[in-house]
Amino acid sequence: MRPATLTINLNHLRHNYALLETKAKDAQIMAVVKANAYGHGLVPVSKVLYQQGCRSFAVTDAEEGSQLRLHLPKDAAIILFSGVFDAADAKLCSEFQLTPTITTQDQLNLLTEQLFTGFVWLKVDTGMHRLGALEAQTLHAAIQAHPRIELAGIMSHLACADTPEHPLNAQQIKSFQSLKEQLPAPLYSLFNSAGLIALSEQIDTQIMRPGIALYGIEPIAGQTLGLKAVAQLSSQVMQVRDIQQGESVSYAASWVAPHNMRIAVVALGYADGLPRLLSNQGEAGVNGHLLPIVGRVCMDYCMLAIEEHQVSIGDKVVFFGAGDNQPKANQVAAKCQTIAYELLTGLGSRLQRQYIGEKS
Repeated sequence: MRPATLTINLNHLRHNYALLETKAKDAQIMAVVKANAYGHGLVPVSKVLYQQGCRSFAVTDAEEGSQLRLHLPKDAAIILFSGVFDAADAKLCSEFQLTPTITTQDQLNLLTEQLFTGFVWLKVDTGMHRLGALEAQTLHAAIQAHPRIELAGIMSHLACADTPEHPLNAQQIKSFQSLKEQLPAPLYSLFNSAGLIALSEQIDTQIMRPGIALYGIEPIAGQTLGLKAVAQLSSQVMQVRDIQQGESVSYAASWVAPHNMRIAVVALGYADGLPRLLSNQGEAGVNGHLLPIVGRVCMDYCMLAIEEHQVSIGDKVVFFGAGDNQPKANQVAAKCQTIAYELLTGLGSRLQRQYIGEKS
C-alpha cells in the first residue's frame, strides 16, 4: 500500500475544542466542519466534537449537510453557510432537517416551494462585501412572517479578524451591534477562530464559529493559544541514491548538486496535496532532522537532500505535524505564499487517513 498518510490525532482535536470552549465563556460553539472538516474528515471529526458536547455544526451546502446528518443525532443542528442553490438543495433541507443560511428572498422562496419547515439563519453583510443580505430588514421581516420557518439567529463575518488592530473590525462590530438593536433574533454570531480569540469581548454574541483553530492552527500570528496540530502529513523513503556534482534532479533540471551527495526519493507529491511551490525551498522531518526538498515536486514523488544524515529506505518522512523538528502547517503555507486553510483543504483524497484516539 502506498505509504502517503494523513494521520489525524483526535485527542488533539478534543484538546483544541476544550480550549476554545473556555475562551468562548458562556457562548455556544458552532464547529465549522465544511470542506470535509478542512481536509480532516467530516464524519470522524464531527462525531468526536458531538461527544465533546458540541451541538452546532457548519458545512458549506446541502450535500455536505445531508451526508453529515446520517452520522449525527437529531439534536445536532447542521447549518449550511451557503444556504440553498436550487430546489434539490431545498428538498434536502426538508428531508434531513438542515438549517440553511438565507441571504436572498430567492433562497427563502426555494424553501417555501419545497414545503420546508424548520430553522434558518439570516446572514448579513457588515462590510466584508462577500455574501450577505443586501436588505436585511426586509428579509428579516419575511422570515419572521413565514408560517412554517423560524429564525435561528443572525450572523455576519469579519474580513480582518486575523489582524485584530485593523480598523475594519471596529466598523463591522459597530454595524453588527446596530443590527442587533434593530433586528430581534434568538442568537447572534459574528466571530470565527481569530475573532473568538482576539475580539469577542467587544460585543455580546451567543455563538462562536471556530474553524481553523479546531484543527490546531493558531489563527493570529504572534498570539499563541496553545492549540495542538491535529493533522500530520507523512510518507516514506522509497529509494536512496548517489548524485554526482553537477548532476540535476527532477523536472526542468532546476536543482544541480553542488557536490557529490545522496538524495532520498519520497512517495509524496502534488497529487497528494504537497504544494509544487515547495520545489527547491521546502523541507521535511526525517529521523529528527529537517532535510531540504531538492528539485521539482512531482505528481507522486519528491526528493530530499540527505548530506551526512543516516536515512534508509522505509524511513518515515513528515512534511508537517505537531512534533519537534517537524515543519508546521502555517510555516509550510507561508513558504508557498498562501495560508494553512488552502494547504489543509487541498490534501488529496488518495492519502491514507489514519485516526488516533478514536473512542466507541
